[in-house]
Amino acid sequence: MSVKVDKPLQELCIKTMRTLAIDAINKANSGHPGAPMALAPAAFALWSNVMKFNPRNPRWVDRDRFVLSNGHASMLLYATLFLNGFELSLEEIKKFRQWGSGTPGHPEVGQTAGVETTTGPLGQGLMNAVGMAMAEAHLAEVYNRDGHEIVNHFTYVFCGDGDLMEGASHEAASFAGHLGLGKLIALYDDNRISIEGATDITYSDNVQKRFESYNWHVIDLGEKGNDVEAITTAFEQAQKVSDRPTMIILRTRIGFGSPNRGDTPDAHGSPLGAEETLLTKQAYDWPEEPAFLIPDKVEIYTKKMLEAGAKMESNWQATFNAYGNQFPELAKQFEEALAGETSSKWQAEDIVFTPEEGALATRIASGKVINSFAPKLHWFLGGSADLAPSNKTTISSSDYFTRDNPGGRNIAYGVRELGMCAAASGISLHGGARPFVATFFVFTDYARPAIRLAALMDLPVVYVMTHDSVGVGEDGPTHQPIEHLNSLRMIPNLTIIRPADANETAYAWQAALENQTGPTMLILTRQGVPTLDRKSCAAASGLLKGAYILSAEKGERPDLILIATGSEVQTAIAAQKKLSGEGVDARVVSMPSWELFEAQTAAYRNEVLPPSITRRISIEAGMTFGWQKWVGDNGVAIGIDRFGASAPAPTLFEKFGVTVENIIVNAKRLMG
Repeated sequence: MSVKVDKPLQELCIKTMRTLAIDAINKANSGHPGAPMALAPAAFALWSNVMKFNPRNPRWVDRDRFVLSNGHASMLLYATLFLNGFELSLEEIKKFRQWGSGTPGHPEVGQTAGVETTTGPLGQGLMNAVGMAMAEAHLAEVYNRDGHEIVNHFTYVFCGDGDLMEGASHEAASFAGHLGLGKLIALYDDNRISIEGATDITYSDNVQKRFESYNWHVIDLGEKGNDVEAITTAFEQAQKVSDRPTMIILRTRIGFGSPNRGDTPDAHGSPLGAEETLLTKQAYDWPEEPAFLIPDKVEIYTKKMLEAGAKMESNWQATFNAYGNQFPELAKQFEEALAGETSSKWQAEDIVFTPEEGALATRIASGKVINSFAPKLHWFLGGSADLAPSNKTTISSSDYFTRDNPGGRNIAYGVRELGMCAAASGISLHGGARPFVATFFVFTDYARPAIRLAALMDLPVVYVMTHDSVGVGEDGPTHQPIEHLNSLRMIPNLTIIRPADANETAYAWQAALENQTGPTMLILTRQGVPTLDRKSCAAASGLLKGAYILSAEKGERPDLILIATGSEVQTAIAAQKKLSGEGVDARVVSMPSWELFEAQTAAYRNEVLPPSITRRISIEAGMTFGWQKWVGDNGVAIGIDRFGASAPAPTLFEKFGVTVENIIVNAKRLMG
């Protein structure tokens, strides 16, 4: 922004930020005052002197991004946004951490103007920032032309000791250094205090050497936590390093100004209280009353920021208009990418699989589907955790995203499942690209924290999870997901789809691409499954409703209902045929997605699963937990409620009872 103000006004603004944090946390009787008090000069230096943004349009596409990875310091961000003119009122700050306020305990994207990502779980903000920087590099490579730089911004992240202790930070830093993300700039708050005490009881990393080994540029500012000029200069130096990300190490004093709590764990996660607040304000030479004081002169600063921000966006808009005149097709593509609309570009009916093609693993079908729509959706990109050949996720028409070619759409994430999924969230948050990621389904164990936050943030990330069951076979129980399906179904706003065959897989991708309000996870087989004959089975488009009558009963009313997902649908179809020969008229329901089915009308759900038909059997090669919801108290859930084993896949399905024979036995028992 470079709206530099004189030192007295600068000091006044910093004191205002510090005291707003103290007063809001005291009023809430909850929060973390120490970090905001310590980092206020750094935040002021960055937002006032360096960053590019428009407070009146927080979503301006070419703004700099700011991530507060140490999200417990949320009042630092709220005070910063307030001073800089964002639509965050003083009344909202007074309602810090209260029901329905715009100032939740940890920053939440969509809840507060100017907040770029939801942070709190340490390390994840740093990983999100890597994804944002990747998106900027990709879009700049694809769309910028000489003299027309429509994408040219930085991603800044504040992080603390906790962020760097988390293993997630290693994945993020390693990958960012490998890609040479020069527009990623981090500031490490080296306050040397954690909840249990001084960090030397748990942590003795040499942060400078560590990040230099990751191929980062490192600036160690030492004891300059209150030196706005030095901090500003460090950020400006970092901006000039284009081939590597930069880490600025800044020694701060947690709870700065507090006579009794400064530099102690007591300043971290508890309100200062009335007595210590009084002493601290005296140390700041600040009026004891009123609380939430905003000096009149601060409005001068806010007005300057509003004017400068509007001018910056106006200048960019002029650049984009000239770009659009000279490169109209690219400008149109850029706007389409920002909108992310897919339905007019591709539909599942554009690719059709036939039974004559033979058995086809749904992971292989997924690869074919990806390469059907990827050429039409130029903003679609992603990759795998070192498993692309097995996940079948390579976009054949594109190169890899590398430090020398960030325009590539295939991302080789390496064995970094958590970092991969959190970076994908960052790409999605940035805008202009629709990310997917892939690995073996069992390794969602590594990625779950990022998946949960993506669901919390309503991000339309697509997760391609292959090798979905004991069908993995000889690799054994370490690689065979058992509890994963139902444990992930418990995450709100995560849509899980386990298609039965190749054509359902195409519609699973259509559902995923059309879902703009949350992540979608595709659960795909390693082993081949037959492509269902749609002349005798219902159209695969039924997947879009989550569950549908795949193979109807012959009579007016079924004797029982078989409900299956994924590769087990073929087993249900075979059992239906055998039961028919024994006088039992069964209905087969394919239920690839509980979440999509639950979103349908009650009338449709009752049509597929009539409440009067209580004889029901579910078949899924995973834990039976949760299936009672669909089969009821009188039904049977066939599944696997123990860890797997090392053996060929057909043997495992037989040994664990996921078979036609076991369905028949249970059907006869239900029939009495």
